[in-house]
Amino acid sequence: MTNCRNCDTPLEASFCPNCGQKDLDLERPLPDLLGEVLRETFDVDGRAFRTVWTLFRRPGVPTSEFLAGKRKLYTPPFRLYLVISVLFFVVAGWVVGQGALLAKGQTLEADAAGQARFVADDLPRLMFVLLPVFALLLKAAFRQRLYFDHLIHSLHLHSAAYLMLALLLPLEQAADQHWLPLTVQLLLLALLLSNFVISVRRVYRVDRWVAGTRALVVLLGYIALIAIASDLASHIATLGGKPVPFHAD
Repeated sequence: MTNCRNCDTPLEASFCPNCGQKDLDLERPLPDLLGEVLRETFDVDGRAFRTVWTLFRRPGVPTSEFLAGKRKLYTPPFRLYLVISVLFFVVAGWVVGQGALLAKGQTLEADAAGQARFVADDLPRLMFVLLPVFALLLKAAFRQRLYFDHLIHSLHLHSAAYLMLALLLPLEQAADQHWLPLTVQLLLLALLLSNFVISVRRVYRVDRWVAGTRALVVLLGYIALIAIASDLASHIATLGGKPVPFHAD
């Protein structure tokens, strides 16, 4: 039997019963240690993949089970959001840097870099601030639930949206030139919207009509809020000497 390296309590399992520290042996080959760090950081033990799969196969179930106290099967909501959002904005920044969101009159050389900087650096912070605001919109639509419930639901909804947008965004340039990528984009967008409505219905236990109408109102309000906040952030960036990234001169 080994002792805890932190408080010297005899260990009978992986975690110390006294202080809670995990029994981690650092005197191992570097690949083993890196694997342990990755598992601890990104939760690559099956739960992450199960959580993502369930977000799309059974929308709303991860939120409902987390709020019901069944939290062992799925990745914690905040950790899930953090990992997915980081990956998404890295991908989005690269795609935008290739000119995916250039408007008429804008050029790759003059405007794409500013757009990519905004998407990769400013937009993640903006969306992190707006995430609890989205939970407030859900609270306004479903007042019978606690704000904490809406915040957890917001984390799951944003995680699912980022994954779907990560598939949708790279098709943006091709969709302007051919009907097939545009069709795929529309199907992905329809899947995202239906996912949202189904999740709302399951989490808040309302009928289809209530779920659909309230989800639509919340989504439209949130999109308008994102647009206003993005314009404001672009204006602030302009005052700091940066060009407005999504507006042609």
